[in-house]
Amino acid sequence: MSTPDRPPFLSLHLLETLVAVLPVRDENGSPKSIVYGGVERHLITSQARRRAERMYSRDRANEGKGPLVGYSMGVRTREWALKTADALESRHGWDGERALATARSVLQATGLKFGDSAKPTVADLTKVLVFAPADAGERIADRLAECEEEITAWAAEYQAVEERLKRAKGLKSPAAEKGPRLPGLEKDTRNAVLTALAPRDAIDIALYGRFLAEIADSPNVDGAIQSGHAFTVHEAETTDDFYAAADDAKIDRRNNALDFLDTADDAGAGMTGYQSLISGTFYRHAVLDRRTLLSNLRAAGMPEADAEVAARAAEAEFVDAFVHAFPQAKKNSTASTGSLPVLVLAFEGDRPFNYGGAFQKPVDETAGPAGESAVRKLMDHHRFVRSKRDDITEGRVLTYDPAVHAVLRELGVQDVDSVQDLTR
Repeated sequence: MSTPDRPPFLSLHLLETLVAVLPVRDENGSPKSIVYGGVERHLITSQARRRAERMYSRDRANEGKGPLVGYSMGVRTREWALKTADALESRHGWDGERALATARSVLQATGLKFGDSAKPTVADLTKVLVFAPADAGERIADRLAECEEEITAWAAEYQAVEERLKRAKGLKSPAAEKGPRLPGLEKDTRNAVLTALAPRDAIDIALYGRFLAEIADSPNVDGAIQSGHAFTVHEAETTDDFYAAADDAKIDRRNNALDFLDTADDAGAGMTGYQSLISGTFYRHAVLDRRTLLSNLRAAGMPEADAEVAARAAEAEFVDAFVHAFPQAKKNSTASTGSLPVLVLAFEGDRPFNYGGAFQKPVDETAGPAGESAVRKLMDHHRFVRSKRDDITEGRVLTYDPAVHAVLRELGVQDVDSVQDLTR
C-alpha cells in the first residue's frame, strides 16, 4: 500500500461555492463561524463533513455501488440492546420482552452503561454512542441463543439483584453499598460480546476510527482520516431570511368566501419566523494516512493480500465521498446536497499538508468571483510549496466549473475528467 511509488499520505484540498444554505448549526440554531485573518468566516465543522462522508459510503455499499460493495461496514448508535433483542426475536424466536431485558443485562454486565431505567425513552439506550460492525447485534444474539438456558438463569438473577440494589439505594439503605453484588457474565459469553462489538473488518471504522472508553478491554482504533473544518476564503455575513408559511385550509376558505368579512377572518400567514442562511466559497481539507489504514485492516485479522485490496478500495471510496458527500441539514429547502466542487486538488507526500494558510488574507470579492480568485491562490500556493520540497507530488486537479477550467488552462494545469482519475 505504502510503497516507494505510493507515499504514505494522500492530501485532498477542495474549494466549493455554496449559496443560501445552512448545513450545520450551533446550539442556538445559528450558523457556525470563526475569526481568521482578522475577519469572520463561515464554518462547516469536520464532524458534520465526516458523518456525511461515512453515511454516503455506507449507503452506496448497501445499494451495491462503489468499490466497498461486499465489505463489512459499521453502525454508530445507542440502540445495540434493541438491535440484539430484534435479532433474538426474528432469528431465534424469543419473546420480545425477555429478549430486550436479557440483551440489556448482558451489555450492561459487559461494561456499557444505560440510561435511567425510570425513563422509558432512554432506559434501553446506552449512554454513549457505540460504533461497531453492523452485524454486532446479530452476533450477540446468536451467542445468547447458543447458551439460552444458562443465560436465561443468569439474567433472571442479574435483574433480581439489580432491582434489590435500586430499592436499597432509593431507601438510602446500607445494602446499596455493601451488597449483594451483581453476578458477573460468564467469560466465554463476555468474550463473544466483546468480539461482536470489536471493530473487526468494518471498513469505515478502519477509516474513521472509534473510541470506546466504557469497556477498557474493547479495542479502540486510531482513524486513518484527518479532516479539517471548512471555512470561507473571504469575509462572510449571515443572512436572516424571514419566511411566512401559508395555512392551506385558511386560504381555501378565503378563496371561497362569500363576503369580505369572511375573507378578513382568514387573512394572514399560518406561521412566520426567521432562518439563517450562509453563502460563500469554502476551503476544506482532508488527509488519508495509508499506513494507518493498512495497519487497521491487518489488526482486524485481514490477510496481507486482502488488506492491500481493501485499502485501495477504501481509498477510492473515501476520495469519492470527500468530493460528493454533503451534510443533510436543510437539504430539501436549500438543495445544498446538489453542490459540486469548484476545484479538487489531490497530491501525495511523506507527511500531510494543510493549505488553509493560503487564505489567511481573505479574498477580496469586490475584485471578481471568489471562486476563481481562490483557485489561483490555492494553485500558486501549491506550486510555491512544491518548489521548496521534494517530498510531495505535483498532484492532479478536478473541476466542475467551466470558468475555473479556463483559469486552469491559463495556469498551464491540465485537469482530470473524473474523481477516479484524481488518484488512479
